[in-house]
Amino acid sequence: MNGKELIKAINVLSEEKGISKDELFDYVETALNAAYKRNYNATNSKVLIDRTTGDVKVLSYKIVVEEINMEEEEDAQVLLEEIKDKYPNLKIGDVIEEEVTPKDFGRVAASAAKQVLIQKVREAERNSIMEEFKDKEDELLVGTLSREDKANYYVDLGRAHGILPKKNIIPGETLEMGSQVKVYVSKIEEGNKGGPVIFLSRTHYGFVKRLLENEIPELNEGIVMLYSVARDPGSRSKIAVYSENEKVDAVGACIGEKGIRINNISKELNGEKIDVVLYDKNLTNFIKNALSPAKEVEVYIIDPKDKKAIAIAEGENLSLAIGKKGQNVKLAAKLTKCKIDVMTKEQVEEEGINLYKYYEA
Repeated sequence: MNGKELIKAINVLSEEKGISKDELFDYVETALNAAYKRNYNATNSKVLIDRTTGDVKVLSYKIVVEEINMEEEEDAQVLLEEIKDKYPNLKIGDVIEEEVTPKDFGRVAASAAKQVLIQKVREAERNSIMEEFKDKEDELLVGTLSREDKANYYVDLGRAHGILPKKNIIPGETLEMGSQVKVYVSKIEEGNKGGPVIFLSRTHYGFVKRLLENEIPELNEGIVMLYSVARDPGSRSKIAVYSENEKVDAVGACIGEKGIRINNISKELNGEKIDVVLYDKNLTNFIKNALSPAKEVEVYIIDPKDKKAIAIAEGENLSLAIGKKGQNVKLAAKLTKCKIDVMTKEQVEEEGINLYKYYEA
């Protein structure tokens, strides 16, 4: 790489990667100086590159001092007393420079400059990719399944690849290589080589939140608010929604005409069922709503501080409130952030619980 080639390379790199030319020149000069010191056993040197021609010069320098400082590089110091006859106008602190460019330094410089520019390109690419993806955490992205190993799928997201652990795909779903897939960005870290390590999921409750926002315009517009999401991936999710506008049917907006909106989301979730319930500031009412499809449920808040409640149901509603393997009540508890015990009146009496000192909505 001669001078003209170096100037051309720096101009192209500056334009394509958005790095200032001065920064690149400084970067190359530092690298060339390190190469000079290493190859020629030098200490007090610096390298200058002509910004127009690309010519490289190596300068040896000495700082004029009154007394040699043993804690600094001795070779880089010269006593004023020793040079005042030759340089009568110099004073303490001035620098004497002398060109010492070796005849064969061009080969060393070309190799070093090439390596440092390649390194800078890689660094710029990593920084650019990191900058592009750093704000994507908790977002929904669409990528292409590019490869897999025993533990993970790898998703092509454009300028980067994301890691989708197989434990984070929806139970029962089959993903095909080369197909497009929607993914939730659960975490982004800076990798050992500087680029982003992007962790993806299709089981995270945030995946449901982002799908809802994509499918339901009222959520994006702030007409309908999403209070919370509880999820048992591949089986069932519960979402709590509300609106500040009493005229807006928040639940209906999410379900859509003939259930089309919620069915579209369910389809993306491999058939996962989604219960849409109305959030209520009154905790007892909220718990009743969250325990749907159970009806005629009595709710008593037995510990408001720690959010503990007893829900009383009978017959078929008892089974519905609890759900298969306790799924319904577990999701309701997550949704309301409250510990819920579902019981019959007989069980309450057997355990000697006095509900009269609590309140029921």
